[in-house]
Parts: sequence; C-alpha cells; structure tokens
Amino acid sequence: MNLPPELPPSNPTPKPTPWAPPAPLFPEPPPQYEIPNPQSAIRNPLSTIHNAISQVFIGQEEVIHQVLAALLAGGHVLLEGKPGLGKTHLVLALARTFGGAFRRIQFTPDLMPSDVTGHTLFDLAAQQFRVRQGPVFTQLLLADEINRAPAKTQSALLEVMQEGRVTIDGETHTLAPPFMTFATQNPIEQEGTYPLPEAQLDRFLLKILIDYPDANQEASIVRAVCSEAAARGLSPDHVTQVCTPQDILDAQSATAAVDAVESVVQYAVALTRATRTHGAISLGAGTRGAISLVRMAKAYAFLDNRHYITPADVKRAALPVLRHRITLAPEVAISGQSTDTVLQSVLNTVQAPRT
Repeated sequence: MNLPPELPPSNPTPKPTPWAPPAPLFPEPPPQYEIPNPQSAIRNPLSTIHNAISQVFIGQEEVIHQVLAALLAGGHVLLEGKPGLGKTHLVLALARTFGGAFRRIQFTPDLMPSDVTGHTLFDLAAQQFRVRQGPVFTQLLLADEINRAPAKTQSALLEVMQEGRVTIDGETHTLAPPFMTFATQNPIEQEGTYPLPEAQLDRFLLKILIDYPDANQEASIVRAVCSEAAARGLSPDHVTQVCTPQDILDAQSATAAVDAVESVVQYAVALTRATRTHGAISLGAGTRGAISLVRMAKAYAFLDNRHYITPADVKRAALPVLRHRITLAPEVAISGQSTDTVLQSVLNTVQAPRT
C-alpha cells in the first residue's frame, strides 16, 4: 500500500534574520570628484618660472611679477635702472625657463637699422641673393641701452614690436611667437643719448623701474655671486627649463580669455582720460594706455587664479603702464615731482567701482 508523502507543517518556524546595522537617518552624499582645471596645468609652470628666476635675481619679487604679467599679456617691456642691477640677468634667466631663443643688441651711436633687422646679400656660390637675418629674429630680444642709438635705428624696432614681423628689401618675414622685446636704458647718463620718441615709447606695454635691493638682500647677492670661481654664482646658466614656448602661448590664450568686467573697463578708461585733464600733466595717455591697463589687469587676474578682473588689478597696473605715456608740465618737472607721484594723485581723484 502506497502512502502519500508527508506534507510540511502549515506554520513552519521562521529562520532568524542576520543582524544588520540600522540605516542612517541622513545618508552620506555620494563622493565628489574634483573636476580638473584646464588652466592649472598652465599656471604651474608660471609659478615655477617665478621661483626659478627669483633664485638668481634676488630682492626684486615685484619686478619678476610684472615681467611675467607682461609675458602673459604679450607685450614689450622698457627696463630702467642704474648699472649693475641685473637687467640683462633677468631677461636671460626668463629665456632659459621656457627654452626661448634669446639675442642681445648693444645699441651704440653707429648702429644701423640693417644691423637690427638684417639685410640681403649676394651669394657668389649660389649666384642668388640671400636674406641674412638680424638679431630681431628671436623670441626674447634684449635691446641694451636703446637710447644710445639714433632715432633711425630705434624706429627699426617699430614694425617688429607692433606687428611681430620684419620687412627686408620689400619681403616680409614673420617672427616665431612668442616674441617679446626688453629694452634697457640708464636714467643717470643723458650725455650722448637719443631720447625715445613718444610713438616708440607707446609701443612698450610697461616701463619697469628696477631699484637697489635692501641691505640684507644685497649681502645675499654678494655672497652667492662670490661663492663660485670668476664670480659666476647666481648665473642664469643655473636656471633650468621648466616649460616650452607652446606652454607660454597657451597661457597667453588663457589670459586673453579672462573676463573683462564692464565696470572695470570703464574705470581703466576713466583713469586714462583723467591723465589728459590733470593740471600737472601736459600730455596724457592715449587709448593704447587704457588697452594696456586692461591687458595687464587680465594678466594679474590670471596669476592670482581668477577668471575676472577687478579695480585692484587696474590700480596695480597703473604706474608701470602709464608712467612712460605721460609728460609732466615743465613747472612740475622743474619742481622735482616724479611721474609716479603725479599718477598716484590721478588714482586718488578717480573713484573705483565696487564690484
């Protein structure tokens, strides 16, 4: 006899549930992933460039900052300072940091325009004319004691500085970017010099004044220079390359993309226009002065890791941008007032916007 299978009980005993911690009342937010900043890779070499230059150019932090800002803005710089303060040292060190080509022209009264731009010559072997490029075919050009050469030679730099190209015997040659001119002049020697005309002065984005370092910094310079044979300490040869010219071009593009706030642009224009009506100024700055203020403000904002400019950026740029674009009234110049003092009074008269 076949018996039916035994059925399970109708109410089986439930198995105990394994213990689990209670759910939190406020669940933790999902992990946040940092979005990479495309400009951070550009700013890092700039800070490295600053540190590298400051190792061999001691006691001039603001000068280095202004030079880097001018490099970002793609402008030219007029360096003025007494002999022996390292003007050539600074430019050569900057060139080594990004591997840029560097050339130096020692301006003298007998220097000809073709000595600057280059000329054509007839190649007897090839039976054709060839262009012999001058020292302007570089990326960082140092025009040493530019006011030693006559106006004809000085004007040879006008097209180069403004257009980034050179015309030799009717043929135009474009310079490889980035191109930047540093011109030096000695403020204490005026005999045998040719003052730069206003048209050429206006081509310089900045006029940077290099002054003596303080006593402790000067002592550090003396010890470092004398620590090697033939006083070769603090040589620009010690500076290593930290980026490439393409990195500089990328940084210049990122700087140009910084937002120019309308109220700050109007403030830059108001400052420039105020130099034309100030009683102590006989010749005020032109429109290029306002343009240069905004360009430098963008560079300062980029170096400060901001994507917009502020009135403080314009104020910081006012003295180096405008000091070579104005002419003091004769009675003011005779009284001994400096250009910077007059410009500071202009800054005090123009109300800055609140952003």
